[in-house]
Amino acid sequence: MPKTISITAIASLSPLGFGAETVRENYLSGAHFFSRKTVGIQTVPVGALSAEAEEIITTLRYSDQKYKSLDESVLYAIAVSREAVRKSGWQPQDVFGINIGSSRGATGLFEKHHKEFLETGKTATLASPVTTLGNISSWVAHDLQSDGPEVSHSITCSTALHALLNGYAWLQAGMADKFLVGGSEAPLTDFTIAQMQAMKIYAKEIGEFPCRALDLDKKQNTLVLGEGAAVCCLETGKKDHAMATIAGIGYATELLEHNVSITTEAECFQKSMKMALGNHSPEEVDVVVMHAPGTIKGDMTEFKAIQKTFGDYIPLLTSTKWKTGHTFGASGMLSVELALLMMELDVFIGVPFAKAQPKTRPIRKVLVNAVGFGGNAVSILLEKA
Repeated sequence: MPKTISITAIASLSPLGFGAETVRENYLSGAHFFSRKTVGIQTVPVGALSAEAEEIITTLRYSDQKYKSLDESVLYAIAVSREAVRKSGWQPQDVFGINIGSSRGATGLFEKHHKEFLETGKTATLASPVTTLGNISSWVAHDLQSDGPEVSHSITCSTALHALLNGYAWLQAGMADKFLVGGSEAPLTDFTIAQMQAMKIYAKEIGEFPCRALDLDKKQNTLVLGEGAAVCCLETGKKDHAMATIAGIGYATELLEHNVSITTEAECFQKSMKMALGNHSPEEVDVVVMHAPGTIKGDMTEFKAIQKTFGDYIPLLTSTKWKTGHTFGASGMLSVELALLMMELDVFIGVPFAKAQPKTRPIRKVLVNAVGFGGNAVSILLEKA
């Protein structure tokens, strides 16, 4: 029998703010949290950090001389990791693992140092160490003075849920009894936005809802980039202070026709969701927090995969992207945060422009999905503790 794994705390930093009360209030509001950014001669919607969150990151950067040279993705991870560990009650003497990944890593610093190199033919002394992907977990471990294993990885937009899978595996194997897992992303650079525009998936209009994730009738792509970080604390056993337990995990990768392809019925999602459900009946799932990036194909293929997996019974469906934008490697853990909040409050937090879905029973089991370039899907089934 697999061991019970509890989620004992979660913390995030995003356009929704920082701190449980602020984040909760903003999830419950019917508003999105996008601002505008000028890219070349264009003005585009972005999911930038709230002013409160920006102030916290600025304070953190200047709190330690060594932190002044770190990328924002690292600082975001440090800030949320401190908060999650505090909320979980972990003590300085506790040994715990850390797995915090990122799709892009030190995007801003990499572009800055590369530009300097092109202009001068030279680069700064710290250019290499501050732009490595392993920088995130290493600096979090330094900040928390952790003696446990450190792992960083990039599995594109499913990175944070892959981190959760990895932490879960370590705990099941008995190689650790606590793991801090999640993702961090700071992708709001002109070059990164230009890459999304080149793929013709970025939102072109700044209307009432710039990102129309879960609008299955939309006629154009509406992906909006967001920034932020989210981590949760995993512990072996059913803890008294647990927010939820992990009832099932699933993962799958499908064969690609090209670099960003996904089949019309998202076979990778069908496989990952079925694996996560295991022996649970599909009708036990109350809500699915979809990946739903706001693109025509991305949203529809995942919806078709849900139809294939659940049959006549379709759970309540929601997504975070219409509020925060797509935070790449951090997005899966923000979806976990939304799932935990709905279970805690027993309130369905839906999408205002999606088809109405009445809540008819308590929210006790929520399935969370994520997928990234490469067709690497992850599904996590959470059960209220």
